[in-house]
Amino acid sequence: MVECVLLDKKKIIPCSTYLEGEYGVKGMFAGVPVKLGAKGVEQVVEITLSADENAAFMKSVDAVRTACEKFI
Repeated sequence: MVECVLLDKKKIIPCSTYLEGEYGVKGMFAGVPVKLGAKGVEQVVEITLSADENAAFMKSVDAVRTACEKFI
């Protein structure tokens, strides 16, 4: 990750990032593919998920949301 930022590689890598509507998620952090460069996360790369993959992703997001709500 550091190399991508320092060398402005604009490489697509998995990263936990704040989502603002991508993948149907708003206002939460989740691990998704991003283009990482000198400006940090330059783009969230949305890939097509199967129904099963999307269900698993949303289950993960809901688990993070529930855990965060316990501490807020």
